[in-house]
Amino acid sequence: MSDQAPPPPLVLNIQYTKDLSFEVPGAPDIFPQITQPPAVDLRLDVQARPMEQGPSLYEVSLEIRADAKLGETTCFIAELTYAGVFSVNVPEDQVEPVLLVECPRLLFPFARNILAEVTRDGGFPPVFLNPIDFVALWQQRRAQNGIDGAPQGTA
Repeated sequence: MSDQAPPPPLVLNIQYTKDLSFEVPGAPDIFPQITQPPAVDLRLDVQARPMEQGPSLYEVSLEIRADAKLGETTCFIAELTYAGVFSVNVPEDQVEPVLLVECPRLLFPFARNILAEVTRDGGFPPVFLNPIDFVALWQQRRAQNGIDGAPQGTA
């Protein structure tokens, strides 16, 4: 009998800001015009890719873009890619939901904080992302790709 315990199903090895951009195209003239919080259009995407270092290593990225406007005037554009490298040791049919649901759940609070801080530090009210239903996001992606039924094991 072996004394080695099986590897944990999911390990976050490292997390990091992969890309961060914050632009205020109308600065400084835009600031006196701001009498109310601007309307913010948010877009979020999740990407996962296998790493060359091993068959169970994956990089998962949350890509967030926030465009803020007052009427037709752009206040700011914030783009953030926040990523992590995960060890995934689950059956093949569970890899996709782990990568596209569980991994982003672990990364989300950190990405949310970065976006709030950068918008606040940029002179605007902080943008606080509402909690994301990553299960619904994953299911929507599968529906757009014409995949029904059980997970296929790829991301």
